[in-house]
Amino acid sequence: MSGIQRIRKKIIDKDYYISSHAEDEMLDDGLERIDIENAILKGTIEKKLTEDIRGTRYRIEGTVTDGRQIHVICRYKEDGSLIIITVYVLKEEI
Repeated sequence: MSGIQRIRKKIIDKDYYISSHAEDEMLDDGLERIDIENAILKGTIEKKLTEDIRGTRYRIEGTVTDGRQIHVICRYKEDGSLIIITVYVLKEEI
């Protein structure tokens, strides 16, 4: 099973947590849980970040329900569940 498939399975199985930081960022950007799920289920791993001692982080780029592009940063916890560390809307360059 590929990396994105494993992450998507965690989302489908509801075996994930959203950190308080990610919740704050979601509120600031007008995002809902369904937006995060949609971005992961239809998005791609844009970057794999391996330098964190807490574990490999994945930066997923995907589209939310209103068409905006976002990044979702997540990693696996020691118990095997997925944690959404942060999310943010990609700003269009002018």
